[in-house]
Amino acid sequence: MKELILDHQKIAHIIRRIAFQILETYSDESEIIIAGVQGSGNLLAEKIAIELRKIDELEIKVVNVSLDKHHPGNQSPELDIDATHLNDKAVVLVDDVLNSGATLMHGCLPFLHAGVKKLKTAVLVNRNHKKFPIKADFKGLSLSTSSYEHIEVVFEENNDRAYLK
Repeated sequence: MKELILDHQKIAHIIRRIAFQILETYSDESEIIIAGVQGSGNLLAEKIAIELRKIDELEIKVVNVSLDKHHPGNQSPELDIDATHLNDKAVVLVDDVLNSGATLMHGCLPFLHAGVKKLKTAVLVNRNHKKFPIKADFKGLSLSTSSYEHIEVVFEENNDRAYLK
């Protein structure tokens, strides 16, 4: 059984709020890199970038972070940009749901090696089940769930939604 926890309107509001929070945090930057974890994280990163461009004229670049979300430690994350372009840049690593923290933890590695100036994280839903010492700097919804429950985020044009299963 699925329970709707976020509808399209709520997700749009969260994305806009996160965009404003990012701009406040990076107010002294001329460029921001929005890095989405492959899949829903990348879709969310694109949506955040669109909102950022509506609000401000900063240069916003979207980068895809490829890694196995089910076994993030089994491979090195890959970026679709040359890491040398990230040196001394402000980065926000984005994923749809923060469960254990493993995906975000491993997703940070290429940015740490690239020598970024600032690195923050953003998630749509924070489940509060972290096994790793990482937190969401920008989050849409914090939800205490059992380890048996699952959050499913669906991004469809004009019908974004999130379910608790």
